[in-house]
Amino acid sequence: MRSDLLAKHYDIVVVGSNMMDMITKIPRLPKMGETLVGRTFSMGFGGKGANQAVMAARLKANVAVICKVGKDRFGPMVRQNFEDQGIARVVVFEDEELPSGVAPILVDDEGRNMVIIVPGANNTLTSAEVRQAGEVIRGAKILITQLEIPDDAILAAFEIAHASGVRIILNPAPAREVPDKMIAMSDLVVPNETEAELLTGLPVQGRRGASNAARRLQQMGARTVIVTLGAEGALLWDGQQEQHFAPPAVNAVDTTGSGDAFIGSLAFALAREKSIEEAIRFANIAAALSVTRIGTQISFPTLEEIRKLDADILLGGSSP
Repeated sequence: MRSDLLAKHYDIVVVGSNMMDMITKIPRLPKMGETLVGRTFSMGFGGKGANQAVMAARLKANVAVICKVGKDRFGPMVRQNFEDQGIARVVVFEDEELPSGVAPILVDDEGRNMVIIVPGANNTLTSAEVRQAGEVIRGAKILITQLEIPDDAILAAFEIAHASGVRIILNPAPAREVPDKMIAMSDLVVPNETEAELLTGLPVQGRRGASNAARRLQQMGARTVIVTLGAEGALLWDGQQEQHFAPPAVNAVDTTGSGDAFIGSLAFALAREKSIEEAIRFANIAAALSVTRIGTQISFPTLEEIRKLDADILLGGSSP
């Protein structure tokens, strides 16, 4: 292992969002103006940033989180959940006016979902607050960010990471336009098909569209691109070679959070100095297992569960 990695305090630092998920199970997704009777309702912890951090911590990575909540009943609950999930360091800023973020989620009997996010305090995380936590970022092997916080906060994190030799993973979700600089500063950009289409302006459906979008993203400055394809797995473009990675076949009951399971487990494997190919294979299995259960963070698998599905994962089953 390289000496510079030995000096790092954290495997992964996540600068991102947190949400309270409000999940309703329904027989099918509604039509416009239609009222449906739900089967069940539950609440849980979510937000792409929090989800990805929890996935990595579930695998016993040393994880730190930088985020923002409101001064409401959800703020202390978010803090406590991070502690309960084994997050090593939590830097939580508070907004004086806006509430904590929430995410109403509809899940049908086929496991498909519709998600609405109300970011609340997530939208007020500032570049100054991120810089206050700069020591945490500088102590990371890998930085992960998403798009549920302001661009200024993301770019501040990127600048700190870039200056400190920290590997940067950008998950450009949910889909929206971003500054070109954000793509160019990323070591690894991991969109899904919808996000890749919005970022590149190219039609993306299936492997051919993903391939074209991945090449365009590299032209925009990304060093390596992984386009996730849902049940079809993931496509990797590293500037020289394209590879497709199929996931294991599973019975999907709820796809909510599967993309976050992929990102968190991918970062975990990369922090353990696995190759990008090994990391994608590992992340495919983690994401596939997550869709076999209802919920977001509660659906994320442990390392032992992943190895039960594939005993040879991570270099023939050796310790990650």
